[in-house]
Order: sequence, then structure tokens, then C-alpha cells
Amino acid sequence: MNKTSPYILNFPAIGESTIGFISIAENQKHIPFDVKRTFWTYFTPQSVTRGFHAHHDTEMVLVALTGKIVVYTEMPNGDKETFVLDQPTQGLYLPRLCWHTMQYSHTAIQLVLASTEYNAADYVRNYDDFLQLRNK
Repeated sequence: MNKTSPYILNFPAIGESTIGFISIAENQKHIPFDVKRTFWTYFTPQSVTRGFHAHHDTEMVLVALTGKIVVYTEMPNGDKETFVLDQPTQGLYLPRLCWHTMQYSHTAIQLVLASTEYNAADYVRNYDDFLQLRNK
């Protein structure tokens, strides 16, 4: 698995429309790291953009369990991409040092699987500091 750029992960969907579905995400099989933290966001107004940060060490997978999430990413080398998450069978892998912002539909519920426990010092919250990473 590529761990240097953001990319879409596909999770298996087991079931059928008459009984419903289940999707699975296992460490090192579907998720390219061991999950140490899980959190979710919900009821985010459509006019709000969240994120505006990168992480020094944390890798993450974002999943839109419902609704739609548009994720804008930028890597220290200047590569920028836009991803649309609107299926619970897909996740977006975000490597370390990936600047990201997210816009949500109001009905979106975002599940985040993270490779580290919470640590405030892991965050790069200032965009100018992020840009300085290009020179390192």
C-alpha cells in the first residue's frame, strides 16, 4: 500500500439490498496501519469547513458513513487533490504531513480511524508552518 500520498480505500460490502449490508475494515488488511484512536463528526453545518491542519506522525482513514464529505488535500511537495466521499464502502487514507480540509453535507457522519492516540503536539495547525515543511 502507498503510504506517501492520499488515496481511496475500498472496503468489502457483504449482504444484499433486501437484508442490508455490512462493511469491514481490519488493521493491516484494509487499513494500512494499526488503529489506536477512533472518532466521528456529525451535524456539521454545510457552510462550515473543518480541518485546516496536518499531522507530524498520525496517519488517518476518513469514511463518510452517511452523507457526503469533500476532502481537499495538499502534500509538502505541493501535490493537491480533491476527493469525494459519499459511500460507506470507501475510505480516504491520509498519510502523515497531509494538510487537509473537509466540507460536509449536513447529513454527513464521518468516521475517522487514526494511527496514534491524541497528542496536541502532533498537529501542524498553521499553514505557513506546513509550507516550511517543503524545505526540509
